[in-house]
Amino acid sequence: MKQSAHWISRILRGTGWVVAIACSIVLLAGFGGAFHPALDSLALLRIPAAAGCLILTLLLARPRALVWSGAGVSASVLIVLGAARMMAGPDGQGITIYQKNLWAGNVANRALIADIRDSGADLVMLQEVSDRNFPLLALLEDDYPYQQFCRFSAWSGMAVLSRFPALGDGICSDGRGMAGLRVEGPNGPVWALSIHLHWPWPHGQARQVARLLPQLDALEGPVIIGGDFNMVPWGYSVRRVAAATGTQRVGQRRPTIYPYGVPLPIDMVFAPTPGRNERRPLFGSDHYGLVARVAAP
Repeated sequence: MKQSAHWISRILRGTGWVVAIACSIVLLAGFGGAFHPALDSLALLRIPAAAGCLILTLLLARPRALVWSGAGVSASVLIVLGAARMMAGPDGQGITIYQKNLWAGNVANRALIADIRDSGADLVMLQEVSDRNFPLLALLEDDYPYQQFCRFSAWSGMAVLSRFPALGDGICSDGRGMAGLRVEGPNGPVWALSIHLHWPWPHGQARQVARLLPQLDALEGPVIIGGDFNMVPWGYSVRRVAAATGTQRVGQRRPTIYPYGVPLPIDMVFAPTPGRNERRPLFGSDHYGLVARVAAP
């Protein structure tokens, strides 16, 4: 019996180490999005991988030096990500942004329209503006007379709505991805962008971002973005968009969609200045909305 228990213990320990090593590989590979988009997809697993590594290394009591090294790395990743979630920035004053993926099957939801109005938003960024919910734009026209809508298919459209006067015509990306409007903000011209990225590898997010970057680089002046990035804030694709526009994520990292019960913070607002955000209800969508308040750039 003792010998059987000994072999069972060794098998369990060996299995634990195999899982811990695999977990560590996933965690470290998720930092390699600059090398291949498949590695950027692994960034979605960074928090569960770090937590799994931490638990496994603490359970595996020998050798202690390796155990505590692995636990330290995993704990550090969790602390950094947790700190990023808590750093909301100072109270923003100047511009209020409403960000929402409508969901293509949604209709022009009256509760959503009322929520947008009640938020006091100056800029509204919408994704999945479809044939079904397109009337929403007309219903908001009295409050937001300056609008840019880009239709990419019957279900895939993006829109920017503004209280601020528009400065010239708006822009659309060459393929699905972006609608933009240059407006006269409180301190001067600002580009307002609505962005919707594809899902990451094996889907086309990396190629889509590569096509968008030249257009983003060419924008003059400050930029404010609201979007469904289909990627977590620390993903390489998101960081490339932020770098190209000179922006930072506004407010706390908040889950906005729960596929298969997994909380993903993929809807975000970016601006040159810090601020705060709050989550808004679903209103018939599969995405929660965000209201962000930032200092006017």
